[in-house]
Formats: sequence, structure tokens, C-alpha cells
Amino acid sequence: MGPLRLQILVPGASWFIRLVPVLGVIILCRFVSQEYYTMRTNPRTSFIAAIAASLARHGMAGGAVDLGWYAPNATEINDLTKVIAGQGVYGFIYNSSTTPASEYGTYNWCNMPHVRATEYKTPSSEYKLQYVEIIQRHHKRTVYASNSFPVESYGWNCDDEGLFYYGEPKDGKKAAHTYWQGFLSAQNPFIPTGFLGSCQFPQITKEGLDDSWQHGKDLYGVYHDLLGFLPDTANEKVTFRVTQNVITSQVAGMVLNGMFGIERNYPLLINPSGYDSLEPTYSCPAASSLFSAIRSGANWTNHLSAASGVYSTLDNISGVPSTDSGFHASFDHYYDNLSARQCHAKPLPCKLVNGVNSTTCVDQDLADDVYRLGHYEYSYIYRDDPRSLAASSTSQGVWFGELTAHIRDFISGTNNVIYRHNVAHDGSMSRVLSLLQLDVMVWPGMGSEVVFELYKKEASAAPTSATATPRAASNCNRDNCFRQFLQESSKVSAFCPTYTASSATVALPTFVSNCGGLASRVSSACSCLVTPTSSTTAPTSTPTTPSSGSSYYMRVLWKGQPLRSSNPSLGLMDMVPLETVLAYFDGLVGVGASLVKGKCNGSIPV
Repeated sequence: MGPLRLQILVPGASWFIRLVPVLGVIILCRFVSQEYYTMRTNPRTSFIAAIAASLARHGMAGGAVDLGWYAPNATEINDLTKVIAGQGVYGFIYNSSTTPASEYGTYNWCNMPHVRATEYKTPSSEYKLQYVEIIQRHHKRTVYASNSFPVESYGWNCDDEGLFYYGEPKDGKKAAHTYWQGFLSAQNPFIPTGFLGSCQFPQITKEGLDDSWQHGKDLYGVYHDLLGFLPDTANEKVTFRVTQNVITSQVAGMVLNGMFGIERNYPLLINPSGYDSLEPTYSCPAASSLFSAIRSGANWTNHLSAASGVYSTLDNISGVPSTDSGFHASFDHYYDNLSARQCHAKPLPCKLVNGVNSTTCVDQDLADDVYRLGHYEYSYIYRDDPRSLAASSTSQGVWFGELTAHIRDFISGTNNVIYRHNVAHDGSMSRVLSLLQLDVMVWPGMGSEVVFELYKKEASAAPTSATATPRAASNCNRDNCFRQFLQESSKVSAFCPTYTASSATVALPTFVSNCGGLASRVSSACSCLVTPTSSTTAPTSTPTTPSSGSSYYMRVLWKGQPLRSSNPSLGLMDMVPLETVLAYFDGLVGVGASLVKGKCNGSIPV
């Protein structure tokens, strides 16, 4: 007799099995109904769904937006042979915060070009500015202590400014406005290495504070005075954010006053130490490994070997041991040391012999060698190596997730902030430019900024002769006087027809302040403008771009002008459909940075 088998008969079992698919359909319908209700009642979820639908309609779903790395342009900056054999630094400025008006837009390490009214390109009238977020590097400062030479031949004092540090209850007793006054004790036998003086190393210098204030004034001149976008005061629609490094707070205070003229208490948003997404300082082992690999491969060590003669000369003058890994892993330390001096009109260093300057000094050619090598390194780390995109998108990915959340929350109406300003560092800026795949990468200089502008395109009527906008004639001198005329097109239309150079006795209107009071320049600018007749259509500077299903577009500015990306999905970032930009950012970091933690800890491939 075979083994006994226990069979449990369930009455109606066959009927129940046939019912399972029906129950599944009912449950699915219930789930879909609930999700639809959630989207109807949750503006942010509804907005994301609308964007997803727009992506599908415009052929960008399923990976049509290219998330791949694309090499930057091949230039003198990333050509090692030309870097080693070259002279000068590509026309870049290293000895002043001031860029001649006719050359504004030129790279200036001491004070990078930024958004200002003279050069700002106002979009055509159907585009209405909705939201702005800026990330900028702090302005010029003293050298970091770790980047100083063991013994410096002169001191560095900062007695012309105060670094204010104090706490005060929001309600209650008041505090004295105390600031740090650096000093060296004659009784202390332990003498610090590097620069001696009353400065902190680093701190934003008085000149850097002035640059910060002007930066704020220029931004306000565009987003308030020119566009009427910003409020008159820094109210709840405006926020400023800084990092744990106090130099960013020093800059933020000056930018705020330059913009809004406020001297009252104002909160600066800041993340906890070790978790900051702006600097960034959160733990990301994957990014650290990628950057380490980039800085240790043969392509990296090749440039250090090629520059061995530069190192040898610098070490001999500075007294830095050739075994000092900080100075010899890259040209970062030497670059910072020399550029900080030159930006503050301090002499380049000479070799100390028995405590006295010798005639063996760093000359401008040697300093330029260092600057070219510094740009080469930043281009290689953040753009030329194919791993740079993954390294930057993971280490700066949380900040990009916050940026996209800010945009979505604004559009959905869940947040009314229209302007966010982040003060950060060169490492932050480099990662941002890396993720955007800037076509010509450089070391982001002092005060450099990337601006994200969100626009909504509205239906516009065909232009008439009464509203036609003057345009530039060919072969004109496009100086700052002329640019100002273009920006004041409505006033120019009334002024120019009756003005000639012979009208020198006529008082010039205030909007021609960039013409130096010269009647000839005013007349030249007027003659360069052509007003369309009633039978013509007024041209606009709006680029030809794919349409946006949501009617929202992004413009990204670098050095005050639209940024050009090597990635073909982004291209010239001048009114790129929002769907494209969000799909690119989301594809790399996830919606709201949802992919970053997994990519950082290795559970999600980079």
C-alpha cells in the first residue's frame, strides 16, 4: 500500500480561483482612482504628473534626453603640450578686480563677470520671469594658511575691516556688535608659519567685501530695476544660504546690503556640518573614489611630470619641501598663494636668504605657468575625464535635487519664494559646471556665478509700429553705450529721431550714462539702431528652441551670458524647455535627489 496523501478540499475552490483576476482588476481600479484623487488634491504631485505627460508628448520619455558625458571643447586650456610650452594666461586677468568696460565678460580671477544691466540680454516680451536661483563663489580673500609658504617675506594685515561674531536673543537683551581683531603676542614663543599679521587665513578682504557689495548692486539692477522682478525689500520671497565656512557669510551680508540696502538682522540658511549639500560635505564614497581615481591615473601624473621644472623652481624660492604632498599633488596650493597676492596688489615672492629677500623671485612668467596648469587641472578633473560627470552628479546631486524641488514647488504653488541665493566655493561651482557639462571649463574665479532663470512663455500679439523694438544695424560699434541703448529701447524710440551730434548743447537723458557724456557716442548709438516700420515684424533675441508642453523654459547664465553645454540635449541653455532640463537633472540625481544616496553608497550604479 502506498503512502497516504492528505488532500484538503476547499468547497468552491475552483470558483475562487476564477475570481482572483476579477478581484485584481477591482483592486487596481481602486488604486488608480485613489492616486488620481491624490494628484488632484496635491499640487506638487499633479505638477510632476503633468511634466511626465509633457515629456511623453514631446518624445523625451524613456531616455530620449541624453544623460551621457560629452567632452569639452579642445582648447589651449586642456591641451597639455600648449599649457607647458605656452606663455601668458589666455588674456585672463589676475591683478585687479576691475575689468575694463569694453572687455567685460573676460575671465577675471579676482572678480569674475556676473549678471549686470549693461550686458544683460532681456528675453523677448512673451517670456515672463518666474523664478531665479543663483549659486556663486565667495569673493576674493586672503590665502588659506595651508597654502602659505613656511616663512613668508612680508605680513598681511586686515585692519581696514571687521569680522563680526556675536550671538543675540531674538527677543530680550541686546549684544555688543563685536568683531575679531587679530594680533600676535610678543610673549608667545610659538610663531605661526606662513603670513603674519592681523588677518585670518582665510578671510574675505576689504576689497573682496567691496566686490561682494557691487555684485549685489548689479544683481538688483537687473532683477529689480530692469525687470521689475524682485521685491523692494528682502521679504519672505527671498532667501540666502551659506556654508559652514564663515567666508561665505561675510560675502552674503555684503551682497544683501548691495541688493536691498538692509542693515537689519537677516537669517542665512545653513546646513549642519558634515551634511551640507551646498559646499558639499555629505558623505559620498562613490564620488570620493571617482575623484581619487581621476587624480591618480597616468593622464593626471603625466602633467605633474611635465611640470617638474616648474615645481623645482617654485620649491627653491618658496622653501616648500619637495616631499610636501599638499603642494605637490596638484598646483592648487601654489595657484592660491600667488593669485591671492596679485589680486591684492602684493608683490610676488622672492627667496629668503638668512631672512632677507634675495634677487631670486617668482616672476610673472612663472606665475602664469602656475595659472595655466591650474586651469588645466580643473578642466581635467571636472570635464575632460569621462568619470567627472558621475563624480560631480553624486557629490553635488543633493543640491541639484533641491534646485528642481524649488522649481516644482514654485510652479505648483506650494512655495512662494521667487529668488534664492547660495554663496559657496570653487568646489561647489566646479561640480555645478561639471554636471551642466560646460563646453570650456576653467577654474571658477572669485565671485563666479551660475544663474538659473525660470520663464513662462505667454501668448503675444503681433508687434505693431507703436510697440516695435529697435534692433541693431550691421557693422555697429557694440560698446557699452550702444548696449545701454538696446536695453532702453522704449526711451530710445522717442529720443533718437530728434537727436544728432550737433545737439551737443542738449542735456543728455539719464539712461545714456554709459556714453561718457560724449555727443558723438550718443549720435553713433542712435544711428546704429533701426526701428522696424509698421509693415515689418520686430525681431527678438529669442533663440529657436523646441517648444515646451508646460510653457516653462529655463535659461542658465555663466559669466552673465547663456551657458553652452557640450551635452546635445542641453546645448546653448537659452530658453531650454523645462521638461528637458528636469529630465536631465532627474535622470542623473533622481527626482528630489532620490538616487543620490544609493549612488553614493554603491547600491545604485553610477
